[in-house]
Amino acid sequence: MGTALLFSPGFLSLDSSDQLQQALGKQPMTDWHPPVMALLWRGLIEVTGRPGALAALQSAVLWAALWTIAWRVWARTGKRVGSLAVLAIGLAPFVINFTGVVWKDVQMAFVLLAACAVAFVARDLPADRTRTRWALLVLGVLFIAYALLVRKNAVLAGIPVFYLLVRSLWPATGRRRWLISAGALIAAFAVASGTVSAVAKPTETRQFSQILLDDLVHVLTVDEVRVAAGKAATTPDFQQAMVVTAERCLPEKNLSDAYWRCYPRDRAAGLADLGRHADELTSMWISEIPGRLPQYAEYRLQVFSKVLFQGRYTFQNGSLDNIPGIGEPDERRTAILRYYVVGMGQDLPILFAGWFWLAVGLTLTFRPGRGQYAMPIRVLGISAVAYFAGYLPTVPAGDFRYFYWPAIAGTLSVLLFWLGRTKAARAGGKDTAAAGTGAGTDTEQGASRGAAPADLTGVDVRS
Repeated sequence: MGTALLFSPGFLSLDSSDQLQQALGKQPMTDWHPPVMALLWRGLIEVTGRPGALAALQSAVLWAALWTIAWRVWARTGKRVGSLAVLAIGLAPFVINFTGVVWKDVQMAFVLLAACAVAFVARDLPADRTRTRWALLVLGVLFIAYALLVRKNAVLAGIPVFYLLVRSLWPATGRRRWLISAGALIAAFAVASGTVSAVAKPTETRQFSQILLDDLVHVLTVDEVRVAAGKAATTPDFQQAMVVTAERCLPEKNLSDAYWRCYPRDRAAGLADLGRHADELTSMWISEIPGRLPQYAEYRLQVFSKVLFQGRYTFQNGSLDNIPGIGEPDERRTAILRYYVVGMGQDLPILFAGWFWLAVGLTLTFRPGRGQYAMPIRVLGISAVAYFAGYLPTVPAGDFRYFYWPAIAGTLSVLLFWLGRTKAARAGGKDTAAAGTGAGTDTEQGASRGAAPADLTGVDVRS
């Protein structure tokens, strides 16, 4: 409730504003932003009558997930401080800064955390709770499927979380259960995606074109762009637009995000403008980039390095005033939040540094420890690192929201690493098992019944 009140009626960026306009039926839906999010927003508005309902819902998902994980941590370790530390993740400056901002990045992170919470419950189920396990599988799969729907590259972060879910449900997972679980995820995504497309009928924007445009105008010289566009262009206007973009987006002025910063956009065409030339851009990219792979690699490493070491946009300040009927967040509460987030960013900038969370993910991937949380720690580390890697060829700008999930996953992993190493944690796990609660501790047997231990393996830029 406190977080919902703090952000009420929800903080909006230009991306958020577009999706709200689509949810209200004031703009046609496009696939530039996830249509499933606009449809969910529309449904919540119809039920509650409040545009802030989506921000409140995503805040509720975060706190429900953290509470569930904290509850299971306390049950296993008996450490109240440890469980409170898990809850405190939601108050960290690099988490609470976006909790009420209606962004696909935020919703992706929160539903993946919710899927992790389902896995933590599954790890402690009694061996005979077969139906409950299947019900938890469905719930976890729905969370992961939603993550895949709201963020295209969420698959890189979602697959490790899916692995954690299945291994927590059935530590001795056979081929049949893997096939059924994977089939459930694929089916959930396919059905949901088809339903959303049928209901929303979004305009195709071919968003990938903005990445191709970035590569072309930053790898090729202006003269090379002119020649390549002349070969691929079907209209003189597109050829001229490419040359103008290359001239405006010189690396020393604009390193990335050429579509929004440099491209002479057709305002009337809206987000579908660049997509009209996707085939021409694809033809240019295939023709020119493979012959310049060293320059292409240097450019992408340059952009990624800037993202890692010179990140920005760590706070989204309130709502926009261009949507009639949408109230503004309370100025005083917003100021308190801004002082906290921005101040902590100045005092501890490492907390908002992409390289730091990448380092945390890599460290915990290879050194998860040997405690009872070793497997979840490693999986969360892999999820964070894979998500980072997915941005290497595609990242459009240095916004912190692109690394929001790795920051949350990394923080949770560090806490689990600490809890798993304590004697109290190990003793607590044994006590829980001895008490006959059926908790899925590291010493349990009975793989044929799905109760074997899960940890024995040790193992505002628009986009």
